Amino acid sequence: MKKILRLLQWALKAAIFFTLFAFALNNPGDVTLHFFFGTQWSGPLVLMVLGVFTLGVTVGVLGMLPKWWRHRRALKKMQEANANQPITSSAFNPLDASVSTAPSPITAPLARTLTNSPHSGAPHGV
Repeated sequence: MKKILRLLQWALKAAIFFTLFAFALNNPGDVTLHFFFGTQWSGPLVLMVLGVFTLGVTVGVLGMLPKWWRHRRALKKMQEANANQPITSSAFNPLDASVSTAPSPITAPLARTLTNSPHSGAPHGV
C-alpha cells in the first residue's frame, strides 16, 4: 500500500512539473511589472509567476509559524505531564474494573467544558 501511495505522489509531482514546464515553454514573452513612484521591471512571465508563487508560499508559512510553535509547546507540556505520572500495571489492563475513570489533569478542562455545555445530552436540532 505504501508503494502505491509513493507512486501516486511521484505521479502528481511529475504532472505538476510538466504542467509548469509547458506553461514556461508556451509563455516566453516579457512582462513589465510597474511598481510605485514610476519604477518598473521587465522580465520573463515565468519568472514573475514563480516569484509571486514563492512570495505567497513564504507569507503563508510565516503566517502559520506562531500556531505551529504554540502546538509544539502544548505537545511538549502534555508529554512532560504524562512522563511525570506514575505507571501502574493495572492502568493498562482494560478488563480490570478497579481502574479509575476520573479524567486526567490534561483532559479535565475538556471534560468540564463538555459537561457545562448548555446543550449537553440534547440531540442537535431539538
